[in-house]
Amino acid sequence: MRDLVPAPASHAPVPGRPGAVLDTRTVLSAAPGTETTERWLRTALGSAFALPLRPAPPADAPPADAPPARGTAVRLRLDGALGPEAYRLTVADGAVDIAGGDPAGAFWGAQTLRQLLGPDAYRRAPVRPGAPLALAAQRIEDRPRFAWRGLLLDVARHFLPKDDVLRQLDLLAAHKLNVLHLHLTDDQGWRLEIRRYPRLTEVGAWRPRTKRGHRASPLWDDTPHGGHYTRDDVREIVAYAAERHIRIVPEIDIPGHSQAAIAAYPELGNTDVVDTAALGVWDTWGVNPNVLAPTEAVLRFYEGVLDEVLDLFPAATSPFVHIGGDECPKDQWRASATAQARIRELGVGDEDGLQAWFVRHFDRWLADRGRRLIGWDEILEGGLAPGAAVSSWRGYAGGVTAAEAGHDVVMCPEQHVYLDHRQDGGPDEPVPLGYVRTLEDVYRFEPVPPGLSAEAAAHVIGAQANVWTEVLDNRSRVDYQTFPRLAAFAEVAWSATLPAPAARDFDDFTRRMGAHYRRLDALGVDYRPPTGPLPWQRRPGIVGRPLEGPPPNV
Repeated sequence: MRDLVPAPASHAPVPGRPGAVLDTRTVLSAAPGTETTERWLRTALGSAFALPLRPAPPADAPPADAPPARGTAVRLRLDGALGPEAYRLTVADGAVDIAGGDPAGAFWGAQTLRQLLGPDAYRRAPVRPGAPLALAAQRIEDRPRFAWRGLLLDVARHFLPKDDVLRQLDLLAAHKLNVLHLHLTDDQGWRLEIRRYPRLTEVGAWRPRTKRGHRASPLWDDTPHGGHYTRDDVREIVAYAAERHIRIVPEIDIPGHSQAAIAAYPELGNTDVVDTAALGVWDTWGVNPNVLAPTEAVLRFYEGVLDEVLDLFPAATSPFVHIGGDECPKDQWRASATAQARIRELGVGDEDGLQAWFVRHFDRWLADRGRRLIGWDEILEGGLAPGAAVSSWRGYAGGVTAAEAGHDVVMCPEQHVYLDHRQDGGPDEPVPLGYVRTLEDVYRFEPVPPGLSAEAAAHVIGAQANVWTEVLDNRSRVDYQTFPRLAAFAEVAWSATLPAPAARDFDDFTRRMGAHYRRLDALGVDYRPPTGPLPWQRRPGIVGRPLEGPPPNV
């Protein structure tokens, strides 16, 4: 009964009252505002248990001549007093009642009901037909700590097909995470169809070979790699996310991480200092020197790109648009007469000011269209654009600076929640990158650093775990690096009553994970077992870049 992940705010039995049994007689009633949850319940539980979940007859329906035996009623409704995304789930007297503070709250309550029904609820067809689905009388009241509970999925370095993205949305929903940040463009690939600039995918979506392992590795995969999402693929992903109350944050990188775009359209680069026509889509990893030229033509090009991005990712699902802004080397701008003339013309002082000009331009452009810009913490360099939000990745410091200046912040420090970092220091860990970040380390991650004023802390709108895919070349590798640590992260981001890091009961979390591993098994997730990688999960001989010792808390 008490093996829920993430842990709810309160969970107690209802003494002296019978519970409920779900079977083929169970009916489902859905009040206005709960339609997405109604559809999801019929699909998920209907498949797993062959439950028809027929609509409950209206209260004023005339009695039938021979009414069927009465079954459990599952009732969905809204109760605005509960607050955004909050829910109350009550099992008693032959009924399951889910009240949500809003439509999302009702959906999260249904996710909890699924956990209560055991790991078979996560399968696509019944494995124990006819087995009783008995629920004890109980009441769960729950609410999220943060409004932004996210995962970044890097599909630029290694492309993941549309079905893998849809699957990832289901995994996020199962953990009450509500933001999928899609890293769609980078030096190694452009993954989004843009009709007015077809070469972005015709050329920019493919590279001839790929470095295997860290960039210091001598190994190469000579198989051409690529792929992209069509406009209809994106519409499907967005609609699928909306049905699960998940927001999509599309990321289009500017002005750095842009070699794939420059390979497709060489005029976007600094043509007065480098032969951009000779550039191809990058085939290795690291910080690339080829960045966008600071010209009006480049601004117009990316306005055209973002016009289509806003059309594909509507405001209801994607209020934020991420523009990257990170790891933009300034060497080409320093050497470029065009860039230096631009600095003087704009009066921005130096190359950092030129990057800030890029960011401010698109901050205004997006704001004029009802969207908000968010970027990596480098957008603080040269002055933060008004209204911009910050993804704090290099540690806490950028987020603290932004929050104290009144800007919203998503905390995703690489030292704590970059899930491509290795999970153990042992020799069998595949392609070991970065610091050791165990399940317990992630469970003790704290998004709001101590010492932050209450006013500034209110600007920490959430937290995000990031999955970069330089060395994750398929879905199985993404699964291995992401799980089970994403379950620990989900509890950190969701559970409003979670104590300070040192006081968190990791033993209890480990106990609850015993049940959760069975849910992941039913979902077909290739997670890292607690005992270490399985033989086929290892990658012997592929060079990584492990960092020793505890990560800096910066």
